[in-house]
Amino acid sequence: MKNRPLYMISVVAEILGIHPQTLRQYERLGLIKPSRTIGNTRLYSEEDIEQIKFILTLTKDLGVNLAGVEVVLNMKRQLEETQKQLDLLRDFIRKHADSFDMEQGDKGLVPLRNRDIIKIEIENEDE
Repeated sequence: MKNRPLYMISVVAEILGIHPQTLRQYERLGLIKPSRTIGNTRLYSEEDIEQIKFILTLTKDLGVNLAGVEVVLNMKRQLEETQKQLDLLRDFIRKHADSFDMEQGDKGLVPLRNRDIIKIEIENEDE
């Protein structure tokens, strides 16, 4: 499980070759959110480490400042959510494609790359 918190801050800092204070700063800025034990010890998961690596790539390799990192992370989250919604829509269309009337030759039928067909309802505002 990638989201299982396993690593203490000192271990993550050593793995990534950064100072623990850098991780605390990322957390203060809301760029990462490690889990906490009952005693308030930070614990990081593999998923957290991947996120930190992405942040380090943006800052060290691409020269993005931390405000820019926040913007990029928000955009990344939005893209991931949009992709999930598109996947759900695609699954729905595939599941219900047989119920569309293919005999009508409707202009609202759009062929997709994988040769599935969906019907798009278009409202005419002039009517």
